[in-house]
Amino acid sequence: MTRVLVTGASGYLGSWVVAELVRSGADVRATVRTDRSEASLRDDLRRAGLDAGSVEVVHTSLTSDEGWRDAAAGIEEVHHVAAPMILGTGADEVVIPARDGTLRVLGAARDAGVRRVVMTSSFAAIGYSPKPVRDYTEDDWTDPETPGLAAYPLAKTVQERAAWDFLEQERDAPELVVINPTWIAGPSLGTEIRSSLDVIDAMLSGTLTVAPPQRFGIVDVRDVAALHLMAMATPAAAGRRYLALADGPTRTFADVGRILRDRLGPRAEKVAVALAGDEEPPPLVIHNDRARHELGFRPRAVEDTIAETGEDVLRIRSA
Repeated sequence: MTRVLVTGASGYLGSWVVAELVRSGADVRATVRTDRSEASLRDDLRRAGLDAGSVEVVHTSLTSDEGWRDAAAGIEEVHHVAAPMILGTGADEVVIPARDGTLRVLGAARDAGVRRVVMTSSFAAIGYSPKPVRDYTEDDWTDPETPGLAAYPLAKTVQERAAWDFLEQERDAPELVVINPTWIAGPSLGTEIRSSLDVIDAMLSGTLTVAPPQRFGIVDVRDVAALHLMAMATPAAAGRRYLALADGPTRTFADVGRILRDRLGPRAEKVAVALAGDEEPPPLVIHNDRARHELGFRPRAVEDTIAETGEDVLRIRSA
């Protein structure tokens, strides 16, 4: 039985990765930051009909060296999903915890003789620098020197660059595969409205009174979790990046609003579908060909993902 470590296991995506691994029969160790996070993860697994007691949980933090050597001991594979909480906007507050946390995980994996690390990065590390034509593949990189670059894409870009640099510089480094999701939606295993669910909640409640003029890719959280396992199991994936998004065109918040209205009916009557401003968002093309062809990625339809996200928000609200 393969021994697998999942970092950030109590998070929106991390809990789904743990659930998929438990279903696959893996021997799972999970990192969380607090006792509350551990209890949340175990509750999530029980709600998914899984044996929560089968998962070993250890407490670590991306901002501290403590615990990482023990967390990686005896582990063969690592799914690095954790990301530090970004509370500030200064470069040091953003870049250092994102970069150093990843290097702690990779260093512990190297010392433990881990075979492969699959790391969650983001489209933010690929497509947040201007191009004459906004058409993006895994060959593109966000330039950290881009004027006005926000904290999140700066952190994700520096974090991922540091991971690839580690791979090149460290002789005994594990294999590395990186997943770059677009906007992650889909139902949560938990009972709190967080992450992407916050936006859907704001739309359903009418708090978001107009649709922001943005265009983006969308991917289901369950499909990103499945892609993590595909990337770990595919020998040729070593050293590769994979964009994660559903098939078809990129969408706007107005598109998301129309899907919610169409699929949820009167329960979505407060959802705004009018764009803020007079101009349509500029075209944006993002390709998932590499994940489809090399890993066998077959994502859910965007309409199903958005509708099920809305249903999940309503479930959490009514609980």
